[in-house]
Amino acid sequence: MDRETFVKLLNDDLSSEYQSIVQYIQHGAVITGAEYLNVADEIKRHLPQELSHAQILAEQISFLGGTPTVEVSQVHPSSGAQEALRDDLRLESEQLDRYRERFGQANELGLADVAEALRPLLEQTQEHVRDLQAALGR
Repeated sequence: MDRETFVKLLNDDLSSEYQSIVQYIQHGAVITGAEYLNVADEIKRHLPQELSHAQILAEQISFLGGTPTVEVSQVHPSSGAQEALRDDLRLESEQLDRYRERFGQANELGLADVAEALRPLLEQTQEHVRDLQAALGR
């Protein structure tokens, strides 16, 4: 892998983070009812972390000489709480797999600083996956 390909992959990740932001805003409004109070609060805590992830990715892309994308991956609106939680879990799981790859790729490219910048994304995304799994009873 070369640096240019790595930057493209980071831009794909950034596009996915934009999707997360939009999706969490919509899902925060859809996840309602007494049985979802704790889950709704958790979703609200995820949202600023997703924004931080996007900022970190944009900074790393720029640091590597690329231009951060403004493209948002396709967002699928959810009509109910369970559907929203499943969609969020699916997206967070995909992002977790990608961040694991990016962390390794950054190290392989000798970009230890970039790898360390990505570590919080990896850790927080793993936490999001666990929270969503718990919310879905998995």
